[in-house]
Amino acid sequence: MRVKSAMLLGAALPALFLSAVPTLAQDAQATANHDDGANDDIIVSGSYTIADAIDTATGLGLTVRETPQSVSIITAQRIRDQNLVSIADVVDNAVGVTSETIDDVRNNFYARGFQITNYQIDSVPMAWTLAGGAGETNIDVSIFDRVEVVRGATGLMTGAGEPSASINMVRKQANSVDWTGYADVQYGSWNTLRATADVGGALSADGRVRFRGVARYEQGDNFIDGYENEKTVLYGTVEADLTPDTEVRAGYSHQIHRPSGVAWGALPTYDSNGDFVEFDRSQTTSAPWTHWNSDNSNLFISGEHDFGNGWRAQVHYNFVRNQQQATLLYFSGFVDADTGTIGSAYPYKDEGDNRQSSFNGQVNGLVNLFGREHEIVVGGLHSNLVRDTSTFAPVAGYQAVDYPFLGYDGGYPDPGFTDETTLRVDERVKQTGVYGAVRLNLSDRLKLIGGGRIASWEQTGINYDVRSDFGDDGVFIPYAGALFDLTPNHRLYASYTEIFQPQSEVGRDFVQLDPLQGVSYEVGLKSAFFDEALQTTIALFRIEQDNVALNPLTAPPTVPGGLPRTTYEAGEGVVSKGFEIEATGEIVPGWNINAGFSLFEAEDAAGDDVLTDQPRKLLKLFTTFTPDGGLSPLTVGGGVNYRSRAYSDGVLTLPSGEVITPRFEQGGYAVVNLMARYQLTEQLQLQANLENLLDEEYFSQIGFYSQYRWGTPRNVMVGASLQF
Repeated sequence: MRVKSAMLLGAALPALFLSAVPTLAQDAQATANHDDGANDDIIVSGSYTIADAIDTATGLGLTVRETPQSVSIITAQRIRDQNLVSIADVVDNAVGVTSETIDDVRNNFYARGFQITNYQIDSVPMAWTLAGGAGETNIDVSIFDRVEVVRGATGLMTGAGEPSASINMVRKQANSVDWTGYADVQYGSWNTLRATADVGGALSADGRVRFRGVARYEQGDNFIDGYENEKTVLYGTVEADLTPDTEVRAGYSHQIHRPSGVAWGALPTYDSNGDFVEFDRSQTTSAPWTHWNSDNSNLFISGEHDFGNGWRAQVHYNFVRNQQQATLLYFSGFVDADTGTIGSAYPYKDEGDNRQSSFNGQVNGLVNLFGREHEIVVGGLHSNLVRDTSTFAPVAGYQAVDYPFLGYDGGYPDPGFTDETTLRVDERVKQTGVYGAVRLNLSDRLKLIGGGRIASWEQTGINYDVRSDFGDDGVFIPYAGALFDLTPNHRLYASYTEIFQPQSEVGRDFVQLDPLQGVSYEVGLKSAFFDEALQTTIALFRIEQDNVALNPLTAPPTVPGGLPRTTYEAGEGVVSKGFEIEATGEIVPGWNINAGFSLFEAEDAAGDDVLTDQPRKLLKLFTTFTPDGGLSPLTVGGGVNYRSRAYSDGVLTLPSGEVITPRFEQGGYAVVNLMARYQLTEQLQLQANLENLLDEEYFSQIGFYSQYRWGTPRNVMVGASLQF
């Protein structure tokens, strides 16, 4: 009943809101479609919506309103207004998705209760290491024009029907003939310094060959003691019009991340009596000699040819390499209630190399049938992924037991490591898929989308003493959608797809769980107001799955190799259902808004709540206002991100032998953010961002290996930007 009531409330909100501002439509039309930074010039102003087609969900090149799923677009203007730096920052501010900060490098992302594992760059699927252990979730967004989040299963394009969401990062393009760009510098809390440059223009007199380059450098400290950060980002792309109908593109990006004093894991949750141990937000679990270096490289080549009559072909090659080299310290166990010592301190060193080559091609166009034009796409993907990780042993006998931890200030001595390596991860993953889809224009108001993917996987190798050999050939993943125009501005939609997702999680016997299987349904209403300047979506979804990886409420088994590893049990009959509502765009000239609310419930076949470590309710709101119809030199903005209560249950055996079943809970909380920008001259802007205005104390993760981590305290960043 609560879900149904919330759905009715959500469906009413856009109508109530818009009914209050009907007279604004005429005033908004003239300035509704501002440049979003993806056209002729590299600029630093734009809108929160795009008119471009997206390929993230279906490959048919449909607009957001034509896509029969929930879609959120974080544009270049949103990124700039909110001063978003990494993919993790984008997820924190996107409607219907959440992040879980594991430590100073790794993050997990979630939607509708389930972890997000599907990622794309320019609509080409990419594989990341577990939780972004090679720095993937901290990829800098300065090289992207926008980030698309399609919630629900996207097996048609990503190769597997994972039901949470897919995140597509769209690179900046060399589409400016005139040389233009901007440079900015920022300084803020914890001595953070950031400098960025973005420039591009024609390399040939006729403008047929163009260049775009981005560079960023960042250094600073952190609210956690001892942490120091340094990052360099380089990106360049060249586009050439070989003929009026043929374009080729090639480019390369490289990110160098060098954090030191970096935490592996987080703070211990319980003492030896089973009581919660509260540490200061600045408490470190690291040491000055630790580091977690990562290098993220991406080489890409693509070509597109327009055959005319609505037909075009695209081919893509991507080579992604994510490397990491880490020397770390891990504290585990209980904090002794009497002595303040902790069970174990474990020094660790490894180096990993993850390489993926992928080829992707598709042809799409128009066919005339029964007097109407219909869209069709066919394509295929083949990728090879190689993962290798080797560890170095610390000097014999240097793992500490019962190490003093209360009052720890980072003084754990460097143990030194041997030169001899042990191969811990040696995996090979091959994926091949062919897909096709068609959109049938049955009438001016009714469109049907149907398609499917035939996919094959093969994974072989070891992962910390666990074999990971599995595969499936010729798995068919269907996709179906329908769209019906109630009026020119209001469109009903529905979609259906099956779920089949191989997973890396292991059971209590350290054998990989069987693939996720199930179905995903979604229905909704997409609307546009003020000549497309403001777009709204209301979506209802239901996901049914088997073999969902759930944390079992039984004592954990002995972990091979001495390293922490979570084991799971396969949940049957897991159902997640709920709704999402979003409004984004321009209400009146100069007033941009993105607002969304999402709610879900998840239960297993027995009716018990599952996936409880994810908040059931999310509210994301951010808005900016420029007076005088957008002509004032002053822009002010602000927003709030609210997450409802979440909790994690566990089973722990105390040093006394007593078994307890604690519940670690994070209550609902809201983080308030503000911004202001002033246009000093036509070229020079000043901007300030204040995050966590009220200095809310909250946990950014709960229960991971019986640890917790504090969220980021209040902080400020000020900067100047020069456009040329």
